Amino acid sequence: MTACYAELLMYVAPEPVRQANEQWLAAILQRLDYTRLDARELDLMQLWLSPRLLLTQTCGYPLMTALRGQVRVIGRPRYELPDSTAGNHCSLLLGRENDPRRTLQALRGSRGVINGEDSNSGMNLLRQRLAPLQRDGRFFTSVGLSGSHRESLRWLREGQADLAAIDSVTFAYLARYAEEEVAGLRVIARSAFSPTLPYIGVAGLGEEQAERIRAAMNQALLALPAVAETLGLREVLPAAETDYQILLDYQREAEELGYARLR
Repeated sequence: MTACYAELLMYVAPEPVRQANEQWLAAILQRLDYTRLDARELDLMQLWLSPRLLLTQTCGYPLMTALRGQVRVIGRPRYELPDSTAGNHCSLLLGRENDPRRTLQALRGSRGVINGEDSNSGMNLLRQRLAPLQRDGRFFTSVGLSGSHRESLRWLREGQADLAAIDSVTFAYLARYAEEEVAGLRVIARSAFSPTLPYIGVAGLGEEQAERIRAAMNQALLALPAVAETLGLREVLPAAETDYQILLDYQREAEELGYARLR
């Protein structure tokens, strides 16, 4: 057996989702005859760029910026969840139910929160959606950095922020398995669609190897219907870096409107 890094770290909550991903990953590795190296001491960038990486998942925005040309896209998930279908997802722009401001226009001058500067769903899609509404390069009075979608949701619930963009897959998982984390919040608007978060491997992975990994992923899904149901995941579609060019197009749209930075 060959030892490798294999981690699915983009959707790790709630607990049923984390467990389902672990079961799926174990079945994939068994089919490929790989053993799994301990990746706990690696940060995300070290994992993504490791020469011993077999399989992981990243966000589409860093794929097209920090990781461009340095990893191999293996595929992208076809979730069948609310606001996520056919290999695409979006961001839900959320506020509090008790906030009288009911539109994005009304929320100009409010407090925003993002999970990270390099997030497509938390930052890039939000920036593109708000760009036509900003004035002199500004929409918010302040923008906080929470570190995760779940933390952004907590900021909303506790009144530390007024608007956040949350990945529709994350929201669907929480709404199903941890309702309390989205309680008291409502959808104000939706972003444009973008490709779901890509599965990647080491840059030197050949087409035949990538196809073999993708086939093992789909075979394991078919063999684990309860896992597929928990994840709302029907199959892993073929994908390439070029599929994610639209994320840079969204960035350019915002820049052309004078909104290069979300603020």
